[in-house]
Amino acid sequence: MNFSGKAVKYWMDKEKIALDHILVILDDLALPINKLRIRHSGSDAGHNGLKSIQESLGTDAYPKLRFGIGNNFPKGKQVDFVLGKWSTAELPVVRLKIDKSVEAIETIAAIGIERAMNLYNKMDFEL
Repeated sequence: MNFSGKAVKYWMDKEKIALDHILVILDDLALPINKLRIRHSGSDAGHNGLKSIQESLGTDAYPKLRFGIGNNFPKGKQVDFVLGKWSTAELPVVRLKIDKSVEAIETIAAIGIERAMNLYNKMDFEL
């Protein structure tokens, strides 16, 4: 993940994909577990994968879908949290967000990122 910029750049060059025709999907500790956030540009916000992509592409102006995972972990246990399993209580919300993420991706492709942002960025995912 920390070097994902190389892969993104390689495939964009190989397949001649324009910057506005990619969508980077990532986990985001800064977003609560009940949120998705779609952006057409923006900083890496400390996310190493995004930092790598930004360095490889020379810009932060590429579409992103941030999948909130929250930050409910003890100090020093970030890696264990990110690579760990969802709790039984979290699983229903995560499954719902996965389904809505697929829907959001299809919406971006069909009607554009601006309209998708208006639809999905306001949603709270709770059961």
